[in-house]
Amino acid sequence: MVEKNTKKLLSAQNGGGIELYFKRIFALMFGAVGLSALVSWFTIYGGGIRLLVNEGGMSALFYIVIFGALALSIWAQVRAFSLKPGTAAGLLALYAVLMGFGMTPLIWGALAINPLSILYAFIIAALMFGAMALFGYKTVKDLSFMGIFLQMGMIGLILVGVASFIWPLGSTFATIVCLIGVLVFALFTALDMQTLKRAYAVTQDEKQRNQLAVLGALHMYISFVAMFQYLLSLMNRN
Repeated sequence: MVEKNTKKLLSAQNGGGIELYFKRIFALMFGAVGLSALVSWFTIYGGGIRLLVNEGGMSALFYIVIFGALALSIWAQVRAFSLKPGTAAGLLALYAVLMGFGMTPLIWGALAINPLSILYAFIIAALMFGAMALFGYKTVKDLSFMGIFLQMGMIGLILVGVASFIWPLGSTFATIVCLIGVLVFALFTALDMQTLKRAYAVTQDEKQRNQLAVLGALHMYISFVAMFQYLLSLMNRN
């Protein structure tokens, strides 16, 4: 009887632990989303948009910010378990600031064409994100087989994005790219959620769990923001 009660107590503690773990992940993630939104708002209404966009198109600073954010995200993921949780959270905030600058031209253009599209894109991205995160958490099916295909898809999207700076995409091709982008990062959300849940179960060290939480927040932030950007681009592709 005592042993049975002890198992129930441990199970309840573990359940509470994983709830706190995911609360930390989503608090960090949505904090980063909010920070990006603030940076974008101040950049547009503070006149900083002129530093990112000029008469010839995107400025050199825009490319520095975009590729700097990409390099930072890769470096942070590689070094995730050698960083203190506070340092990792600071890097997440820095990445969110850079992404806020990087998203500004897209949001600025949407404000000029169809301001409501920003709200619609955010709501749809949030609903898709929530649904896929819940699916990834609840499903008993192993989603790890998708990993290699999603990584290849993401690399392809990055290469197409880089190429589009030089050779603008046609309307039809741009639409296809946006749809693929939404699909890839929606599936990434489900995969990352399942991976984070399993990682928590096999990690006993509290410091490593905190590091996992920051890394998970970074992954979730990337997926959410990418879905939002692709949806916003899709709504304003003309």
